[in-house]
Amino acid sequence: MARLKLKDLQALNDDDLKAKLTELRSELAKIMVERAKGTIKKESGKVKYMRRDIARILTILGERSRSRRGAEGNGKDKGEGKGSSSSSS
Repeated sequence: MARLKLKDLQALNDDDLKAKLTELRSELAKIMVERAKGTIKKESGKVKYMRRDIARILTILGERSRSRRGAEGNGKDKGEGKGSSSSSS
């Protein structure tokens, strides 16, 4: 599998990203099983890059969901809510 570039991932829609994420996770699981059995061959170097690609996809999906929530305008600012300590003295 070729390395995924950030621009290519950002061009995909959410459904395509989720499909790619599922594909990468299943391929990574297969490689990890082979690694545990001791039968891994050339793919041992792919694990690092696959994990990075998975993280990239999750980051893009997270950014998109946060931007959608922010666009909805639910009325809460970052500073308001639980744990904010603003004293009016």
